[in-house]
Amino acid sequence: MELTPERLLAQLDQEALRPVYLIAGPEPLRVLEAADAVRASARKQGIAEREIFEAEGNQREPDWNAMSASFRAPSLFASRRLLELRLPTGKPGKEGAEVISDFCADPPGDVSLLITAGEWSKQHGGKWSETVAKVGHVAVAWAIKPHELPDWIERRLRARGLRADRDAVQSLADRVEGNLLAAAQEVDKLALLSDGETLTVDRMQALVADAARFDVFRVLDAAMNGQGAQVSRMLAGLRAEGEAVPALLGMVVMELQRTAALARVAARGGNIASEFKAQRIWDSKQPMYRRALQRHDARRWEGLLAQAGRVDRMAKGREAGDAWVALERLLLAVAEPRALRLLSVSAV
Repeated sequence: MELTPERLLAQLDQEALRPVYLIAGPEPLRVLEAADAVRASARKQGIAEREIFEAEGNQREPDWNAMSASFRAPSLFASRRLLELRLPTGKPGKEGAEVISDFCADPPGDVSLLITAGEWSKQHGGKWSETVAKVGHVAVAWAIKPHELPDWIERRLRARGLRADRDAVQSLADRVEGNLLAAAQEVDKLALLSDGETLTVDRMQALVADAARFDVFRVLDAAMNGQGAQVSRMLAGLRAEGEAVPALLGMVVMELQRTAALARVAARGGNIASEFKAQRIWDSKQPMYRRALQRHDARRWEGLLAQAGRVDRMAKGREAGDAWVALERLLLAVAEPRALRLLSVSAV
């Protein structure tokens, strides 16, 4: 049975550590916290030794032979061990699926396996994940939908010993704009600042910084995640705040350069995992880039980078056109391939 990460946390408090856990999904915070809970449960049950398997260097996959051997090898330092398998794409391949299935068919008594994945969909599952569910738990961290966010925030507030009326909760949800990490940080801040009274809208607004500030980082994330409507709204907010296009463009160009480099590696069949490391892109950010790479090939990313040069020339008065309009069209094209046609229209 598929659990939510939150339900998995409740299960961990009620039972001994299971032989295997699969925690996956597009919501990095929920995946991270659920995995941390499994590690904490392992420590409570006396498991101090931990070994991690993931793709390294020029490898596209973890060393399955080494992992399989480790399942059966005696522990050097402790009676029980926690082995972690990190699958950013959520796909172990044929060999990896066999290794995981073999483990689940006859799990060693001294080993628990924790599998984490940054990407997941209905198509990711298979016989290997079904074998995990039979002897362990599968928890999928689906993205929180806008209408679900207030309830998620309210549960987190209660877990921190805080009370808030519904309007105050909605106010916080509006401020964080679907960013769970920002919401979690604000709840932690409220736990430090609150006086124990029920939080009202006015009190919430006085204590919470505006995490929904329209900054360039969030605009870029929206573009890379394919959220065109968010891009337009955030850019309008930045413009209203008096930001200047040149101040934003440096980050835009850097992001396009990064993605173009990833696209070139993918085009020649290179090691994307290695390139992520070379570009210093965090694990939590990698699913966003992978989704963006599915929308455009290397040639298009190079073209989008060239368009950024046009925006820069407009901003500096070296080319006719409205730099704000041109920037919006560029980022909309990043978000949605159908918007590429806008780039052929004069930005005036």
